[in-house]
Amino acid sequence: MRLAIAFVFLVSAVSAALKPIDTDLQPLENKAVAVYKKTPQGDLKMNLYFPPGWNKADRRPAIVFFFGGSCATESPQQFASTAEYFATRGLVAASAEYRIESMHRTPPPACAEDAKSAIRWLRMNSPRLGINGTRIIAAGGSSGATIAAFAAYNSTFEPGDEDASVSSKPNALVLINPALGFPDRSRMTPEQAAAEGSIGAFITSWKVTEGGSPAILFFGTEDPLQEKALDFARKLIATGTRAEFYTAEGQRHAFFNRSDSSPWHILVLRQIDLFLASLGYLHGDPLVGIPADSTIKLQKVRL
Repeated sequence: MRLAIAFVFLVSAVSAALKPIDTDLQPLENKAVAVYKKTPQGDLKMNLYFPPGWNKADRRPAIVFFFGGSCATESPQQFASTAEYFATRGLVAASAEYRIESMHRTPPPACAEDAKSAIRWLRMNSPRLGINGTRIIAAGGSSGATIAAFAAYNSTFEPGDEDASVSSKPNALVLINPALGFPDRSRMTPEQAAAEGSIGAFITSWKVTEGGSPAILFFGTEDPLQEKALDFARKLIATGTRAEFYTAEGQRHAFFNRSDSSPWHILVLRQIDLFLASLGYLHGDPLVGIPADSTIKLQKVRL
């Protein structure tokens, strides 16, 4: 059966600036889609997932997911089921489009700008979205996790023509195998070695500052990108910011989104749930249990 989705156009055709929502949302089957930003390369949409019983007068935490794909490929569908899960847990969840090379012919900095725009849009429209604007979580996988981290810890890539008085910084981070720097060349995959030039400079454009967003990170033990991400997590700890780091034994890059039924996917989802509950963003037990295969476990890394 074809899923009915409410579609709302929120931005005028003549302005690149983010605009407030000027009409009440009417989600269908707890979902809506909105254009959150107009760019010279095309409109960018936000896929919204609302909890059962949602009301615009709510003040719920929100989580926005950014898909992975090296700022070149993929789509928000990558995190649709994960966003739906956290909506059932009581969050207003979102999965955002952003500009990518294959569709928009844009370089990686455009991805980082759009991530900041997406968070700012959620915050500026929080009264109509039923969101608490002081409790917005940025999440993602691979390059999507990179730009989520940049929203908190980068000041280089800033979208123009937006109201900078509305913060684009998330209040917490969920980072699944973010690319925050390449490892030594001896540990690179051929694809990573080929991309080391301009993309290498881009992914290292983070700077940890005091009072930043707490973060949870996940990596497969066979993913060489974990090396620089460990540096990032340890710098958070050094500034007094909470960070947790988990590994999946024997797994490579992008292990989380390979299958929703994978025990690794379920374990990561559960650990994210527990982390957000510890921050007061969720209440009650996770809706996913520990997989029956008790030999599969996430390992918490001592930072």
